[in-house]
Amino acid sequence: MTPHLESVVAELEKNFPQTLKRLENLVRIPSVSFPNFPASEVTRSAEAVAALMKETGLENVEILKIEGTHPYVYGEWVKKPGAPTLLLYAHHDVQPPGREELWESPPFEPTYRQGPGGERMYARGTADDKAGILIHTATIEAFLKATGELPVNVKVVIEGEEEIGSTHLLEFLKKYRTKLDADVLCLTDTTNFDCGIPALTVALRGLVAVEVEVRALTKAIHSGMWGGPVPDPAMALSKMLATLIDENGHINLPEVNAMVPPLTKEEEQEAMRLPFDEKTFREQCGMVEGAHLHREGPHPLLQLWRFPSLTVNALQASSRKQAGNIINDTAWAKVSIRIVDGMDPRAVMKVLKDHLQKTVPWGLEVTLHSEGDGSAGWSTKPRGPAFDAARESMKQGYGVEPFLIGCGGTIPFVRPFEEALGGAPALLIGVEDPYTNAHGENESLLVSDFKKACKSHVLLFQYLNEKMAPKSGQK
Repeated sequence: MTPHLESVVAELEKNFPQTLKRLENLVRIPSVSFPNFPASEVTRSAEAVAALMKETGLENVEILKIEGTHPYVYGEWVKKPGAPTLLLYAHHDVQPPGREELWESPPFEPTYRQGPGGERMYARGTADDKAGILIHTATIEAFLKATGELPVNVKVVIEGEEEIGSTHLLEFLKKYRTKLDADVLCLTDTTNFDCGIPALTVALRGLVAVEVEVRALTKAIHSGMWGGPVPDPAMALSKMLATLIDENGHINLPEVNAMVPPLTKEEEQEAMRLPFDEKTFREQCGMVEGAHLHREGPHPLLQLWRFPSLTVNALQASSRKQAGNIINDTAWAKVSIRIVDGMDPRAVMKVLKDHLQKTVPWGLEVTLHSEGDGSAGWSTKPRGPAFDAARESMKQGYGVEPFLIGCGGTIPFVRPFEEALGGAPALLIGVEDPYTNAHGENESLLVSDFKKACKSHVLLFQYLNEKMAPKSGQK
């Protein structure tokens, strides 16, 4: 490492306590983007992010709005003619807290305690994805304080509706496209392979979701007085849902399975490099003793990102706390399918809806609802100078060779922006790990990996400057 770069890393490490404080401040804002949560809190979060971006040296910072959705935040530093330009992404909205009684500390009050891998910061949004914002800003501030400039040009976009599917993203791109020209897209919203073991994500699954409601009655009725001749909508819905998978837990929709692209030899070879210990895997996800893993494909981890999966995300017939002896009038569920690159979300949506419609028993009424057409999967070939720079920076930042992995989750932002930038390479990195429990209760961030991720980002900026050829006309 050159003395120039050493000075930047030293500045980053000196400022790290302040970086943690800034993260704590963002985490305290309950910026849940879901309906029925205060939109004002997401706006307050955007304002806090904008203030942070200005404080850490970004210029032309502004809150960008699309009617009907939560605000984005934009800032830039574009003072390096001839150097590559990075479009840096993270999101400031978060998931709902879930079951607050299961949190060991308040969901929006960052709390430090020991956990897997060492000290962790527990709160909603710590790793998903407010730490991602701080990785960008801490890196930019360290360069500017230590050297007065960045080795690359940067444009930073912090989204406010990622957790609800980025439903207005295409409108955002259409309205603000001219701001976003870049040579490399870099997102800090994915996971490492394990605590202390970094990963570059090269594939994402997409998402299709349907809400299904079955109605048997105009009102709930006494199960003793009416039970027998009157059909039970909860049982009807259970029968419908049971047809969606086979006895091995695999999707039982032939039309959907036919859409899955064949696994390539290259994909299989790369996957076989990944270590897998079933005992550790079961502990990480919290499987109960005796539960069987569903297996598909040559490597268990491939199932997490290279094959589709179907989940019942929620079920409701009556209140669990006030479950009376009744026949419910309705039963409701949210069903989702994680799809892989190459599968058409609209086609998958149609198959799922058609199947649910035709399997409702006993002549009951069924209502199906979906928001939008779903999100497609994404994948990339990790070749070229941008990926070389990412691998080398992660190796030096963490002290361990990174793995190439896929992610079973969905980031709707990636494909549209990659296409808008004419196929510019997309680098997907992050600070989640198998114990983060993003979207669940007691979400947490491993502090030591957060620090390593910041250092890796400093190195990434420098190596992109060194490895990527100057772009003619780039400002």
